[in-house]
Parts: sequence; C-alpha cells; structure tokens
Amino acid sequence: MGMTLEHDEVRGAEAVVGSEAPSVVPAVSSRRKFFVAAATAAMVLGTREAKAQSVRRAKRKLPQPVRGVSLALAQVATPPDEQLAIWRDPVARLVRRATLGITKDELARAKTLGFQRYLDEQLKPSTIDDRETAAFIAANYTSLAFTPDAMMGADQNKVVTEIQEATLYRAAFSKRQLYERMVEFWSDHFNIDRDKVGVLKVTDDRDVIRKHALGKFPAMLKASAHSAAMMNYLDQTASRRGNINENYAREIMELHSVGVDGGYTQQDVNELARVLTGWTASGNGIFTYDPQIHDFGPKRVMGRTIPATLPGTGLAGKSEADSVISMLALHPKTAHYIASKMTRFLLQYDPTDALVTEVAAEFTKTGGDIPSMIRVILTEANVMSAPPKYKRPFHWAVSVVRALGPSVTSTSVVRSLVDNMGQPLFNWDTPDGYPDRMEFWSGLVLARWNAASSLVGQTGATFNFNVTPFVGTTAESGADLIVERLFGGEVPLSFKTRLADYLRPSPTNTARVREAVGLALSSSQFQWY
Repeated sequence: MGMTLEHDEVRGAEAVVGSEAPSVVPAVSSRRKFFVAAATAAMVLGTREAKAQSVRRAKRKLPQPVRGVSLALAQVATPPDEQLAIWRDPVARLVRRATLGITKDELARAKTLGFQRYLDEQLKPSTIDDRETAAFIAANYTSLAFTPDAMMGADQNKVVTEIQEATLYRAAFSKRQLYERMVEFWSDHFNIDRDKVGVLKVTDDRDVIRKHALGKFPAMLKASAHSAAMMNYLDQTASRRGNINENYAREIMELHSVGVDGGYTQQDVNELARVLTGWTASGNGIFTYDPQIHDFGPKRVMGRTIPATLPGTGLAGKSEADSVISMLALHPKTAHYIASKMTRFLLQYDPTDALVTEVAAEFTKTGGDIPSMIRVILTEANVMSAPPKYKRPFHWAVSVVRALGPSVTSTSVVRSLVDNMGQPLFNWDTPDGYPDRMEFWSGLVLARWNAASSLVGQTGATFNFNVTPFVGTTAESGADLIVERLFGGEVPLSFKTRLADYLRPSPTNTARVREAVGLALSSSQFQWY
C-alpha cells in the first residue's frame, strides 16, 4: 500500500484538534477525511509533554518528531470516552490488561474459561502449551541459547539483533501472554542498556528476567545482583577496596528494591558500595567474586551492622552483600515500592493508596510472590473500574501484529518501526527503564500512522498480512470483520459506520481494504488498552 502520511494530513488534523466529534457522522471516502473524523477528533493540544521533558534526566533517548513535525502538534490527550463506555465485558477488559493485544482467538478462549480461570491459567505459564513459539525461537534465534563464552565469540551485532527480534516474536505469538507482559515490566525495572553491555544482555534476559518474571521477587533481585550484564552496566566491575563506585549500590536501593523514598541515606549508599566490593564479572561475561578487592572493614547499611572480618581467599566477604540483598528484597519499603509499580503497570497510572497497601501486604505475606500480587491487582472489580492506559510503542506494535495475524518468518520490519517510534528494545541508557507514563508517549502520532501503513502493506515472505478474509464482502460486513479482528468487537457504532463508509466505494478492492485496516489501527480507539 505504501501510504506515507505527510504534512497535508497533519494540517488536516491540526484544523480539528481540540474540536468535538460531530453528532452526525457524514459519509467518508478519503483517507485524510477518515483521519480527521476517526483518528484525531478526540485529540487536543497540551503542554504536558513539555513539562515532562523538563524534569527528565540528561542523556535520555527521547522519541524524535517525524519529518520535522513538532511534538506539540502530534500531542494526544484524553482517551475516547465513547469507546470506554462500551468496554462492558470484564473478560475482554482482562484480556486487554493481561495480554499485549486482544485477538479473536484469545478473547474466545478467555470467555470459555471465564475471568478467574483465564487469569489463573495465565499466571501458570508452564501449563500453557507454547511449543510452537519455542520451536520458532530455537530455529531462528540460535544465539539465545549460547553459553557466555560462545556468545562472546559470535557476531556481536547479530546476537543483539536476535534478542530484539525474538522478544518481539514472543510478545506477539506466545500463548503465555501475561508472562510476556511481566517480562516487559521487569526488563524496565532491571533496565540494562545494550549499547553498554552488548551480548551480555542476552544472558541477563534469559537467566534473570525470563527465569523469574512470574516467580518470587527476592529470587529475581538476587539473580540480577549476580548478573554480569548488571555488574558491567552499573560499573560494579570498576569498584574495589579504597576506590569504590557507588552506581550499583545506589540503584539496587533506589530503583530495584526500597525505592527513592526507602529511607536510606548517602552514607548507606557509600557503605553498601563497600559491602559490594569484590562483586564483579570476568572477561568472558560471568559473574565472579574477587576477595582481593573486597573491603573487609566494618560497615553499617540501613541500620544493619556488618562487623569486620579477616581478609580471606574464599567467599567470606561475598556473604556480606548476600545478606544485605536478602534484607532489601523483603524490606517493607520494597513491598510498597514493588506493589505500587506493578499496580501502575498492570492496572492504572494512579492506583489508590488502599490498593497499593493491599498488594504490598500480599508481597509481605507471600515473600514477594509475583502471581499472588497480580491476583490482588487484576480482580474483576479493579479491572472494570480502571481507566485505560496508553500503549507504548512496543505494546502498540505488538498489538498490531497480534491483530493482523500475519505469517511471519522475521520480525525485522517490526523492530525497525519500534525503533522509529522511539522505543528501541533494551536501549534506554539510564537505569530507570522506559517511562510508563502516558505524558511521555502521547506525542508522535504520525510515527504510529506511518507504522500502521507500513505493516498492513507488507506482502513479502518475511511478513505477510493476508487480506483475503476481508475481500469480497459488503462494506458493512467488512467493517464488522475489522472491528472483530482489531478491537474484540467493542467499538462505538459511529466508528464502525466510518469504516463502512470508507469501504463502500469499492469493498472488494484489496488496496482499499488494506487502507481501511491501516486507518483503524491509526485511530484513537486502537491506542489504548
């Protein structure tokens, strides 16, 4: 199809930004008019992105405007209220929250199981048959199974590309959807920038994030602390007795466990850095403890005293950090911080204090059991009362792939589009991970429009969207098929009418169908979950 959105569409959008949708929907035949009527009627200009940018840390990779269009012009504001009013099915709402994109088959299975049984199944990923996805990954991304030694000797660019594309494939096609959502969450929580660690990110993804994504938080924190990728990323490999580096000591408290309000001081950071001396990584990317650079003097971290010990050649000093990490993993402040962050990710941007307290209590009760916390978060009442969240570029792109159901032998085209939309995988340079805030991502609508146009137009061997089921239908039945495939059947009548009107001039025309699907993916309705 190859329809690229240029400045005429932008000017058309600008003309209606901030206006209300018409009460009577006219027939729509042109692509630009469809965007004006369906994709941008709910948009308004604002200053939230500018304010958010002013408080971001330096050096962060910000999404770039498309073809020189300003962030302000592409700003998105509130979700479509009319759309929210028809999301009445609790099971469909759960599917939107628990997956990376609603599909006809996923929704049908969830409705067959019911709300609680579907959630329970997703929380036990090992019970879900995902052999087809696993076989594709094993056959096409062989470096993911390499040992650290083998990985170091492989083509570094190829290895890094493979983990990105494998992540996209798993997110789109795995039946273990809630597991993949939590992999996304923990990848940001324990963020590591691939530009700094290279292929070491592959072993971290495999042995830390994916191994523990639906396990227990203390085990994940400890695994992360033994990750060669994390040691390199946060400069722990440069820390030694008499010349400490505080980066990892600070971030394991501020970002990984108790949180910035966790009650620690700069002195605690300094003391924990001394405790961690000796924790490093070998040249071939394996965690190791080196007693020759450990500080065996007395220390005190967050009220815990670590007495001096005699220098040794074994693991005598390593246990000091092990004990402090165990303390941090189950600290009450950690329970609250993780509960708050998980609830924001899975449910809503501004969870109530009461709900966060309830989830934190479950953390404490279960020793940080992640599935138990999710059960408290994703209750039917909570899901039905939660406002929608805005899809980040990764989430949006994966939801498009899931909706289209293409035949895929490579996700390279999807990877490139996610890069263009400002969220290249594993490439956020500061340790806090990609933001989970609507204000940060709600600009750059043009990048999504162009990505939708690109994906629905793919007919090659690596990515092929088959439009045959949509061709040869009436305008109304064609619109029904699009709505069922992309939205689980839940859209305002006015939106379905616009789709039918767009299809009406030539409903059997393949190019017209592709454009109609692309426009539906670009609509405001598809940006939220």
